Amino acid sequence: MSAILEKTPPVRRRRGPVAAHAPLIDRAALRAELKALHAGDRLNGDTRKNVIALFRAALERGRAAAYEALLNRGDGLACAGQIAHIEDELIRAIHEYVTTYIHLAEGDGASSKCCVIAAVGGYGRATLAPGSDIDLLFLLSDTSRAYGERVVEAVLYVLWDLGQKVGHSTRSVEECLNEAKADMTIRTSLLEARFLLGERSLFETLRTRFEREIVAGTAAEFVAAKLAERDARVARAGRSRYLVEPNVKEGKGGLRDLNTLFWIAKYVYQVREAADLVGVGLFSRGEYKLFCRCEEFLWRVRCHLHFLTGRAEERLTFDHQRQIASLLGYSTRAGLASVERFMKHYFLIAKDIGDLTAIVCAALEEKQAKPYAELDRFRPGRRTPDLASTGDFTIENGRVTVAGPEVFARDPVNLIRLFWVADRNGLAIHPDATRFVTLSLKRVDAKLRANVEANRLFLGILTSRHSPEIVLRLMNEAGVLGRFVPEFGRIVALMQFNMYHHYTVDEHLLRAVGNFSDIEQNKIRGEHSLAGEVLPSIRNRTAVILALFLHDIAKGRMEDHSLAGTAVAHALCPRLGLSPADTETVAWLVENHLIMSDTAQRRDLSDHKTITTFANRVQTLERLKMLFILTICDIRAVGPGVWNNWKSELLRTLYWETQVVLAGGHSTVDRKRRVAQARAELRRALPTWTDLDFEAYAARLPQPYWLKTDLAQKLLHAKLSNMTEVDEAPAPVTHIAADRDRGVTALTVIAPDHPRLLSIIAGACAAAAANIVDAQAFTTTDGMALDTIFISRAFDFDEDELRRAAKIALTIERAMAGEIRLPDLVAAKGGLSTASPETFRHHPEVSIDNTLSNRFTVVEVSGLDRPGLLFDLTTTLSRLNLNIASAHIATFGEKAADVFYVTDLSGAKITSPEQQEVIRSLLLKTFARPTLAAS
Repeated sequence: MSAILEKTPPVRRRRGPVAAHAPLIDRAALRAELKALHAGDRLNGDTRKNVIALFRAALERGRAAAYEALLNRGDGLACAGQIAHIEDELIRAIHEYVTTYIHLAEGDGASSKCCVIAAVGGYGRATLAPGSDIDLLFLLSDTSRAYGERVVEAVLYVLWDLGQKVGHSTRSVEECLNEAKADMTIRTSLLEARFLLGERSLFETLRTRFEREIVAGTAAEFVAAKLAERDARVARAGRSRYLVEPNVKEGKGGLRDLNTLFWIAKYVYQVREAADLVGVGLFSRGEYKLFCRCEEFLWRVRCHLHFLTGRAEERLTFDHQRQIASLLGYSTRAGLASVERFMKHYFLIAKDIGDLTAIVCAALEEKQAKPYAELDRFRPGRRTPDLASTGDFTIENGRVTVAGPEVFARDPVNLIRLFWVADRNGLAIHPDATRFVTLSLKRVDAKLRANVEANRLFLGILTSRHSPEIVLRLMNEAGVLGRFVPEFGRIVALMQFNMYHHYTVDEHLLRAVGNFSDIEQNKIRGEHSLAGEVLPSIRNRTAVILALFLHDIAKGRMEDHSLAGTAVAHALCPRLGLSPADTETVAWLVENHLIMSDTAQRRDLSDHKTITTFANRVQTLERLKMLFILTICDIRAVGPGVWNNWKSELLRTLYWETQVVLAGGHSTVDRKRRVAQARAELRRALPTWTDLDFEAYAARLPQPYWLKTDLAQKLLHAKLSNMTEVDEAPAPVTHIAADRDRGVTALTVIAPDHPRLLSIIAGACAAAAANIVDAQAFTTTDGMALDTIFISRAFDFDEDELRRAAKIALTIERAMAGEIRLPDLVAAKGGLSTASPETFRHHPEVSIDNTLSNRFTVVEVSGLDRPGLLFDLTTTLSRLNLNIASAHIATFGEKAADVFYVTDLSGAKITSPEQQEVIRSLLLKTFARPTLAAS
């Protein structure tokens, strides 16, 4: 059997980064200095300090040299190899020091070899990130175990004194084998074991027995464990490889995926080096080169990330992305910022790693080391496969593949037909077929793009009632989608540098299409009851799906993406066979895809002018239905936790109100009917209330309240309102609830309304450095405010989060009682900004509009969000003697977009240009200082 464990010290890399340069740690010089320190002296405290200082200085010099080489030459793999070599030499020097000056070898010196030190785990691959742990196996012989354990202890103490993070185990050969049988993690670490020092024959015994007793005949077991481990790891780090803040090590498409590929290949194919995978036929030379490029790039990013943060940071966050983009030499070009170009490269690498994973998994299926894959395991009952009449496709191991490598050359339409067949039959695509696709991508040219049959098949995939998202993603990862629709190719792996969107643009679009399919197939039960009713009534589902596919396709350009997207729609839709009328519908949806979300979240839906303005823009009931479905699918595709019940209620209210206007204007009658239904629903949910009590309570609630809140909120408000009935002059009542799924905490306040209530609530949040991300406010007919504020979660545990929220609630109650001054509390916090201007750049904007409402002046404010911003804005408006009738607070990642409906103290609009300019100027100034409390 071929060797599984490493035989050769110290570096296993394809290049020789260390040999080409001067030693990073000079062991001979260290030996001389240590000898001088111990000349004529016995070991004492000062000597030990000096010894540690010598080792620390050598370590720091070596790491500094490795970092300098990384900056100068930019080779991440070489840097990781150099840092591993530094640790190798350091450990050898420490071991020599221990056996020379602390625990002298006994007898003829053979006992000094009783302890073998081997690098295992990641360190065993002879690549080490600057902040990573050092994983060591101390392999002891049975003859001199006691002496070996003393040496191990002394070596570890020196490493700990140097601040090294050491993961270690001390075992005999027999113990290693027993542990490896029971624990797959230990088995994997031994698979990577690399000899450092000691008695090589002892290490060889472990290697030989490991191969014979552990590896032989257990490939399927190992593969299953590693793939299950990968699935669990990816689930923790985020299932998509296109998350905009990826985990370089653990995320999907990260270094650990490459490690897993090599572990599996090494175990199954019994090879030592990644280069050997070409010889066993797993990779072609081109695929092996791709493996190397991916590995080097990720190591480059990871090493920079560790050096930059000074710790083992694996998450590539927004603030680090901009810095690393600069270090790697990316520049702004063609409408893309340097950081966006860097992250586009990152995501393309992650995609390449996905391709390599598919190749390895397919090969394992051939060796029967893993079960076959499916396209969509949720699809009911398979029919007999329909492989089209061309005879160019066949089924192999449950996957659709090509009959031969010539099928794409003979008929390039097969490059689209392959995916159509996969979707039609619910079959996964064989990686061999995918390989042939990637080798034939040049055939996806202007001629194929103009081919009627190719466009018909593509539209069939896009509008499929089966698994369009899955098949489109396969097309995207194979490179076909971006070439067949070049405009889509421009946004492949393109990230939007903000905290709102969780995925790259192409991933967002594919998820949006998938959301349409999920609603249509009723896969999302209970969340979209109205959407489930509306969608089947849409006459032109093709237009909606195409609009979802195209709505962000013009991102990354200099011009507005909604307007630029309409030009794409006008060009693509006729090519796909749509009529001029349908093309105009798609173009209109793309141009207006944001207006329903924007209106629902940032306008007063109880203001009739809001509804009529929106209805005038939409014009027809059919457009309203399509825009409603498109908006839901779009928001859900932004990222986890972005869609919530509140947004659902807002969109539902806007839909019903607009539908009534478009249907003939009988809004009052229809609204009364829906209010009556909501009242009846709440009455049924309060069976212990008397009819008299319920009617008295319900009469106090404004009509918009019934339409804009869900049942859970209504029940909470009813309970809290009962608590205010005790006193004639009720004190404020507060309620807190942690929402782990959304990552927020809800703070509800019921209190007598007055102009500064919102400012008081915002100030209490600012004093606790709590960032408000959403708000909802109502006022009853007898002057009670029902306000709900959502703040960003700060703690992992609900108990800690609720404790913080309780302090905020107490602060609100004390401020309303006049016991404390909020400006003083906020000022005591100093600068509250948490978003670095160097990370995100949003120029603040203020607009003042008197046409959006018949009764109020609408003030819109947007800019970089921070804790305390809403307090500053509301305080400014109060100081300007403006009455805030309603506020609509929205946060899109790091960007605040707040809207205030205001009047002057007499209840009139703000019409004076001079007064408007004063308002605008003072609101803009709030973005230039930490908090108004200091002024």
